[in-house]
Amino acid sequence: MNTRWFKSSHSGAKNNCVECCHLSGGIAVRDSKAPQLVLSFADHAWTVFLGALQRRFR
Repeated sequence: MNTRWFKSSHSGAKNNCVECCHLSGGIAVRDSKAPQLVLSFADHAWTVFLGALQRRFR
């Protein structure tokens, strides 16, 4: 994938983080320690996932 990956500003200097990149119609997520493994989500699926996390961790 030739995309621009980013990580949270809360991530430390170590490479122990989840990285994301915007795709046309969705988002991709990978572990910085294993960047060859990528999960892709459609926009709607990502929105539902984030909403579930927000409700769970309030």
